[in-house]
Amino acid sequence: MSPDASRRNEQARRAVIEAAFVICVERGFAQVTIEAIAARAGVAKTTIYRWWPSKAAILLDGVEMHRDASAGFPDTGDIMVDLTTQTANVMALFQGDFGAIWRGLIAAAQSEEFAADGVRRILRGSIDACVARLAKAVEAGQLRADLELELAVELIYGPIYHTWLLGTRPVPPDFMPTVLQALTPALRPQTP
Repeated sequence: MSPDASRRNEQARRAVIEAAFVICVERGFAQVTIEAIAARAGVAKTTIYRWWPSKAAILLDGVEMHRDASAGFPDTGDIMVDLTTQTANVMALFQGDFGAIWRGLIAAAQSEEFAADGVRRILRGSIDACVARLAKAVEAGQLRADLELELAVELIYGPIYHTWLLGTRPVPPDFMPTVLQALTPALRPQTP
């Protein structure tokens, strides 16, 4: 039997998530412990375990909350403007504390099934939002009718993850506009 969500104290929930985020940023994912989170949040470990099975679950909960507030998908009616805005928002999110936490969760997902499931769930939500926006652009004639939408998502966001996760090179401010400009011929309808 799972706990009654209506009984969870929202202030305690936010304190736990904030404590987990701060510890992860300060010390790294591997050093985050339930004991440290409880001490920093001013709650009992039992309170944490009542609502989350692991540190990854706490961080995933917080990542979803922050991602949804910071990197939603705009719809101005111009897909290239929207992609430029959204990818800039994602890159800004990755450059901050969120990025350190997300990187830790991605690393944990390589060996922890719970973290892997959470990372896949969060990515799936982001992919679905982008696919929906791309589909709308296809309907509006802004993108090719035969465009494989999930492949387009991978082509658009792959460079962000590659440069950010691997640190292959410094990323200039115009990185994603340059990437999108390079992809535009493959995305746009062909003119006769």
